[in-house]
Amino acid sequence: MGLKRTDEFRADAVRIALTSGLTRKQVASDLGVGLSTLNKWITAHRDTDVVSDKDLDLARENERLRRENRILKEERDILKKATAFFASQKP
Repeated sequence: MGLKRTDEFRADAVRIALTSGLTRKQVASDLGVGLSTLNKWITAHRDTDVVSDKDLDLARENERLRRENRILKEERDILKKATAFFASQKP
């Protein structure tokens, strides 16, 4: 039994893809659609108001914070390794 892809479903898929922070591949998989199909929907809805400017701003800010968090975690891991290395050195 195939699901009918309604306009509402497509709009929701585009909104999720553009604002969730998930990759398009993850969103397509979660929704049970092909990646190329999702990309077509995104292109078709790009110039519509399916995603508000406020939602896009929030999505950009979330992505910026995720990137910053990833960098901080990497720096922390490097410091942990350096601390362990120096602690293991005999004077």
